Amino acid sequence: MKSVIDIYKKNKEIINYLIFGVLTTLVNIIVFTLCADQIHIQYLISNVIAWIASVLFAYVTNRKWVFDSHSNSIGKEMGKFFSSRLATLGLDMIVMWLLVDLLTTNNVFAKVVANVLVVVANYILSKLIVFKKEAK
Repeated sequence: MKSVIDIYKKNKEIINYLIFGVLTTLVNIIVFTLCADQIHIQYLISNVIAWIASVLFAYVTNRKWVFDSHSNSIGKEMGKFFSSRLATLGLDMIVMWLLVDLLTTNNVFAKVVANVLVVVANYILSKLIVFKKEAK
């Protein structure tokens, strides 16, 4: 029988990504909800503000604890990270628009659905492009 520690060691990257993905999603949803429902900022603008806060949080946590990056080209790496996140922001905005404006669902429910799709896309882009390990 495998111990929890063995399972963690074998799957450390994906487990850490899921943990920090959940935390990043919480940052995104909390900031979005505060902006949209408490401050009454239009939902798409609130979405952009939430995106900025969560991307900053995600870069630090992904670099240090998920992909264990030791890149000397932090500017280049950060540029790729923010570019990939801009692509998934587009996905986020499209899903939000479809669910809120076209299907008239609750904006927080739409935000949760959009975030599930974004988390998956972000992992793929981070793994294959942003924090790709250099061949030795």
